[in-house]
Amino acid sequence: MGKHERPLLRLRLSDVAQDTRPRDEDYEDELESLQKELFALQVEYFLSGKSAIFAFEGWDAAGKGGVIKRLTERMDPRGYKVWPISAPRDEDARHHYLWRFWKRLPEKGEIGIFDRTWYGRVLVERVERLAQKPEWQRAYGEINAFEKMLTDDGVKVVKFWLQIDRQEQLRRFKEREQDPFKRYKIGPDDWRNRKKWKAYEKAVHDMFDRTDRPEARWHMIAGNDKRQERLEVLRVCVKLLRG
Repeated sequence: MGKHERPLLRLRLSDVAQDTRPRDEDYEDELESLQKELFALQVEYFLSGKSAIFAFEGWDAAGKGGVIKRLTERMDPRGYKVWPISAPRDEDARHHYLWRFWKRLPEKGEIGIFDRTWYGRVLVERVERLAQKPEWQRAYGEINAFEKMLTDDGVKVVKFWLQIDRQEQLRRFKEREQDPFKRYKIGPDDWRNRKKWKAYEKAVHDMFDRTDRPEARWHMIAGNDKRQERLEVLRVCVKLLRG
């Protein structure tokens, strides 16, 4: 660490406060205001040729899809792309794990939004033993180098962890099972992963400790209340794009 470089904060999931809840009218007003500002910033980025990446991770059922929907609701669809990331298959599986993300990076003037990210290597692939220990251990350095190349090239990288507690996740899982329009979102893998909560929590903390950098910080967002979660994500995006 350099002489004048400040140490990064040690992020812990237990530090996330879940007790804030906006009033209905406050939520709608602020949501509309933030969405309009994001659209203006998107236009600015397009005209100046700047690029940004919004990267989303979090527990199953933490609300990533709902956040991304509100984030992009007023944006020009020609200026952003959303990439839902699942297990690599076919061509992606034959390359280095970062390859499929390289080919999805935003063009100049574009915003790229990743619903799950390259951090799968040190989260699900680590916990489920889909990657060998030496593979996921060296991935921290590979990911830091990957993000540094992007930020050095002027790309804004904004990383979110959407945090809900175990009780809220259980409530949402049961709600999904009972709703015919949400039932497709829940399956055996979700219930199996839930049983490994502690292992995933350890992997998340290691991820924070090894990859939270000044140019690509992690933002922990309280997600038990979906409306507050959405507002906080949009606030962070506006602030980072302005900077």
